[in-house]
Amino acid sequence: MKKKKWDLIALASIPLVMTLGNSMLIPVLPIIERQIGISAFQSSLIITVYSVVAILLIPIAGYLSDKIGRKKVIIPSLIITGIGGAVSAFAAWKMNDPYFLILVGRFLQGIGAAGAFPVVIPTVGDMFDDEKQVSEGLGLIETSNTFGKVLSPVIGALLAVIIWYIPFASIPILSLLSVLLVMKCVKVPKNDKEKETKFSDFAKSVKKVFHDNGRWVISIFIIGCINMFVLFGFLFHLSSLLEDEYNVTGVYKGLLLGIPLLFLCIASYISGKKIGENKVIMRWAIIIGNGVAAASLFFMKHDTNLVMLLVLLSIAGIGIGLSLPGLDALITEGVEKDVRGTVTSLYSSMRFLGVAAGPPVIAILMDRFPDMLYLSLACLSVIAALVTLIAIRPSSSEKKTQVSVEH
Repeated sequence: MKKKKWDLIALASIPLVMTLGNSMLIPVLPIIERQIGISAFQSSLIITVYSVVAILLIPIAGYLSDKIGRKKVIIPSLIITGIGGAVSAFAAWKMNDPYFLILVGRFLQGIGAAGAFPVVIPTVGDMFDDEKQVSEGLGLIETSNTFGKVLSPVIGALLAVIIWYIPFASIPILSLLSVLLVMKCVKVPKNDKEKETKFSDFAKSVKKVFHDNGRWVISIFIIGCINMFVLFGFLFHLSSLLEDEYNVTGVYKGLLLGIPLLFLCIASYISGKKIGENKVIMRWAIIIGNGVAAASLFFMKHDTNLVMLLVLLSIAGIGIGLSLPGLDALITEGVEKDVRGTVTSLYSSMRFLGVAAGPPVIAILMDRFPDMLYLSLACLSVIAALVTLIAIRPSSSEKKTQVSVEH
């Protein structure tokens, strides 16, 4: 693990950069609305365009990473992300009506995001033969991803105080730093099948994975989507509540939003360190994590005070943090290297779907069925725990979830 320390640090910079590049815009959206004269719906598209493009292109990026190699996809994707940020920043800086070009820049960032963070997960799987090290590496990646979410509301608010479009301008700088780290530090073992496998053979391999292991693979997709839906759903509600009910804005709002994410971050790191290569422990981490999230969300009421609200959401964050490294490890270690990028990219797409769907669905519940909001999220977490209990069942003696792929 120590020999790959800098490889992991370089790879961990990618989810950090991707998360900062997207999430730090969320507290800035009301400022953007005022500066360029757009509606709340138009400002929400600045986030949605990025997510939708990423969801659609992630599977293609996964396939290309299996075909031509991980770094050959990651590095150009980071460069595209930087270009997208530069386009948005230039539009905001120089144009009188910059909205459309800002969206174009965000579209490019979405393309870059599709080939960056989702390809990191299989890359970590390729780097280690020891599954315990894979789990620890993936735990670090999840921690970096969550740490970016903790920092982004605060950094976004701070940068916007200087000039409102500085968050856009920071994206090329962050992307360049990540590119340099990946180029210099990451050494991925070459997959001899990269150039030999025809698409038809590759498609058969992926089909066989789902034929032989569809139940647990699809279950992980569903649970990953639910976890992200619940997380971004309650964060969206908390953000609205802080501003509308408690008149909390700016950096202070970012700090309060970061509290549940900080606990999620710590839980992800500990979970990644403890689950090792034991699939049974991974399964129970997912079950217990979603059970904890469901219990805390069930006790949320419409009139819950702010302190109790933050305590309960932090407990929910801990639950989701326990779950995510186990999901990452199961999907990565259970699939052979030559189709790992494609299968894990589909998993990443489902997570992005949860991220994109959570806020608008919660907005509808807030408007029409406020009393059902947290009960609905609690029920989803219960469903995730039950799906794990029923569909993911490694034997107690199993050291590795075998997914054989014939050629």
